[in-house]
Amino acid sequence: MAYKFYNYDPSKAAAIPFAALFALATIIHIWQTIRHRTWYMTPFIIGGIFEAIGYLCRLISASQTPNWTMYPYIGQSLLILLGPALFAASIYMLLGRIIRTLNAGSISPIRPTWLTKIFVTGDVLSFLLQSGGGGMQAKAETADAARMGEKMILGGLFVQILFFGIFIVVSIIFHRRMLATPMHRLGTDVPWAKYLKILYAVSMLIMVRSLFRVAEYVQGKEGSLQSNEVYIYVLDAALMLICCVVLNVWHPAHVVSGKVPYAQARAQEQDMEMLGGERGRGF
Repeated sequence: MAYKFYNYDPSKAAAIPFAALFALATIIHIWQTIRHRTWYMTPFIIGGIFEAIGYLCRLISASQTPNWTMYPYIGQSLLILLGPALFAASIYMLLGRIIRTLNAGSISPIRPTWLTKIFVTGDVLSFLLQSGGGGMQAKAETADAARMGEKMILGGLFVQILFFGIFIVVSIIFHRRMLATPMHRLGTDVPWAKYLKILYAVSMLIMVRSLFRVAEYVQGKEGSLQSNEVYIYVLDAALMLICCVVLNVWHPAHVVSGKVPYAQARAQEQDMEMLGGERGRGF
């Protein structure tokens, strides 16, 4: 039995605004990152590019209805699936930067030098499982091959949810300890509490989206979630677009605008090592 790409006719009217809005939000993020030199937001930018191109591919598929071709389908399937994993990588780095900027590593449940490494490693594992499963599913010519891809995607989503859940718990514990330890708040104008709340908000948006994706793949190709296009826009596209816009409006650069240039520079160096390997140590 041949694998059917869509169980509905993709909507041009929905794909156009989301492709445009993701592109606009991502362009703003690129400008903000260059302006503030917040290179730890690079994965977030790549995730935004994935989302914009993914919805552009859905638009192409919509224009091909009912004779869909493989490549636009593969593009939208993989890129929309993987974008949030890249968002998560920058969010993990943001918590590490907040802790280091406040010089509050002693009250963090996980040492700052390990925090980003642990969570980004989990994120990479999730990314690889989802991309492998998504590629297998997108190229599937039989229902059995598609189900195997779905199982890999589910594994990647479960890894993402596990690490994100632990990350949220770590953030909450750190927040409570900061409130109970006034000495770490003395002499700083860093709006750490505000940005921890923003971090919670975007984390929960990604968590809800991931839970939706788990339910979608558990149901399978013939389930209601994969048979009605409205769900992907309400429980994936809209939530991820809100993530992008929230961090446009409350950009993380403001978290590290305090009077700690060495801590900021050292934190940025460590973040870049996570993104691109060892690059030498100039501090």
